[in-house]
Amino acid sequence: MIGRLSGTIEHREADGSLIVDVNGVGYEVFLPIGAAGRAGSESGQTVSLHIHTHVREDAMTLFGFATAEDRAAFRALLKVSSIGPKLALAIIGVMNAAELQDAIARQDKTAFKGISGVGKRTIERILLDLEGKLDFAASGKTGVRLRAVPSDAGSASDAVVGALVQMGYRRSEAEAAVGGASSASSDGNVEGLLRAALSALS
Repeated sequence: MIGRLSGTIEHREADGSLIVDVNGVGYEVFLPIGAAGRAGSESGQTVSLHIHTHVREDAMTLFGFATAEDRAAFRALLKVSSIGPKLALAIIGVMNAAELQDAIARQDKTAFKGISGVGKRTIERILLDLEGKLDFAASGKTGVRLRAVPSDAGSASDAVVGALVQMGYRRSEAEAAVGGASSASSDGNVEGLLRAALSALS
């Protein structure tokens, strides 16, 4: 999966997404509103973004963040019941990783007020489910350093199995589909392996 993109901003859409040109290939990346300012978003500007690749059966969507910490906080929010990428992106657009951690540590419900789609129950779930789960520590000039919520690692097969499980398939189904797809394909490409596995599951 794509974890980082460095290139030139070709175009900025009204919905906050950017087209980032990397060696002639344009990647559409969705950014939190606040991250657009933190990362820079003017056409022609060079930008480096930490990427979360969100996989669904019908799409692969890239979400970009100015820092690895913001991406880690986004991933943590996705683990909270009823929070999807759109809502997690809205939250990170209002508060960065350190601010989110601080709000959770203080159980500060007011910090989330005014964020579209975040109601009382959602706030309660965030404060409950993520209490003690985010761990950012001061690190001089960079402000915060990630010490928890590590990114996934492993082979292409492991990455695709993980993606399928996140999409709702049982692990046994995912492993069987990926195993069959791996036998039929020798290139080891994650995207190709994912498409083949999804085809086997359909």
